[in-house]
Amino acid sequence: MRKPVALRLSAALGTLALAAATGVVLSMPTASAASAGATGYATQNGGTTGGAGGTTVKATTGTQIHEALCGRASTSTPITIQVEGTVTVGNTAKVSGAGCNTAAGVIELKGISNVTLVGVGSGAVFDQIGIHIRQSSNIIVQNVTVQNVKKSGSPTSNGGDAIGMESDVHNVWVDHATLIASGGESEGFDGLFDMKDGTQYVTLSYSILRNSGRGGLVGSSDSDLANGPVTFHHNRYENIDSRTPLLRGATAHIYNNYYVSLNESGINPRAGGKAKVDNNYFKDSKDVLGTFYTDLPGYWQVSGNIFDNVTWSEPGEDNNPAGPNPTSNTTVSIPYAFSLDAATCVPSIVTATAGANNGLKVSDGNCAATTPTATATSNPTSTATATATPTATATSTPGGANLSIGADADGSSKASGTSYGNVRDGDTSTYWSPAGSTGSISIKWGSATTVSKINIREASGATGNIGSWRVLNADTGAVLTSGSGAGTISFTSTSLKKVTFEITGSTATPRVAEFETYA
Repeated sequence: MRKPVALRLSAALGTLALAAATGVVLSMPTASAASAGATGYATQNGGTTGGAGGTTVKATTGTQIHEALCGRASTSTPITIQVEGTVTVGNTAKVSGAGCNTAAGVIELKGISNVTLVGVGSGAVFDQIGIHIRQSSNIIVQNVTVQNVKKSGSPTSNGGDAIGMESDVHNVWVDHATLIASGGESEGFDGLFDMKDGTQYVTLSYSILRNSGRGGLVGSSDSDLANGPVTFHHNRYENIDSRTPLLRGATAHIYNNYYVSLNESGINPRAGGKAKVDNNYFKDSKDVLGTFYTDLPGYWQVSGNIFDNVTWSEPGEDNNPAGPNPTSNTTVSIPYAFSLDAATCVPSIVTATAGANNGLKVSDGNCAATTPTATATSNPTSTATATATPTATATSTPGGANLSIGADADGSSKASGTSYGNVRDGDTSTYWSPAGSTGSISIKWGSATTVSKINIREASGATGNIGSWRVLNADTGAVLTSGSGAGTISFTSTSLKKVTFEITGSTATPRVAEFETYA
């Protein structure tokens, strides 16, 4: 049995939530998938090509994703579904048809094959709704954010897994995804990336997994041993308690990943599981490799890894850490070609390439990021009505009084030397920065105030640092609008006591000099 662990997780505010419907016809998205195609074990067993060669359809809701699947001639008719906007439990209904087997409240890829689900344009966010792959094969999921999926509380979806695979699934490639929770099991969350009950030939690449009690597992119990092999490469695991991943009887190739703040344990092969662990970088973490919480041993082959401020517990009856000086106790043969970046550059190359809405950049194998030539997709066969995600207009100050002057301010975090109050003091020489690359800042009043515009001014020297964002009615949590870039942002006139500007993506540390609000 797995021991309970104390969660030391910060709230997951750095997410890429985008777009609420406004009835504007979408423009033609740019090309989607990188031409280099699948990597790792997803290239084996016949390969993973997703919906290549099929039609291309656009979707802005979960129901439209299901409609696209169900509208195919059969469950194996190739299709690429381009997603832009925010998918929720509320806009995801069950749809019936010859090419699908769907369910409400979850993105259901069940009993199907030859499908690509890819975020395009301003991005695709699956907010509190999981992606469930079951009895399916040849599936690609790329350039999406899946956040805050719960197994208890409200709403619930997919058993609390961000992406979950089970029951005879094979050949799945998940690439450039951002998978985020806001805590562990006691807060209602489960795994970010789970595989069980006969899930084989999977690759997770260039993705971010953050703020969760459980990163993911391969095998749901010590008797569920027919899963894998799996490849994990160029992923960033950050603020995770355990399971990065947990391998029950499975084989995994784990290379060029960046692990930061693994609080209790990390890579955990057990019950005969094997991990080939090459050129990874582990930082500020505990027990990053070994067999934990069981007396059923697992095995590892290690090479070229860097352990930066890693602590190790003492061995015990159900605790067998690989460190403090990890050495190999097995060998794992890898059947595919791959290039290893030096472990010293893993933090920089993973930071430059991993996650959704990052341009699908990859490593060139020599510690440099490159953008592969994209595979152009055909014109979508259907055009849904959805949000045209705004870009902030960096023009003159909106007319009228700046309602932020004299108001209060707070936020999610603040970097040393900065202050929340700096954004509403009328002084552009002072600013607020979050403690990390993302975060939120709010303006609040003692009584309801009507706001229809905000103006975000970046500090000198930080122009262009703010990437994607969303504006929230902090009284209700409703998304008023979303988009990218600093400047003037307009939305439907709203009466509220607190408005929040949430930065969900950035090119460098954001610096907000002024957060102006207008009626």
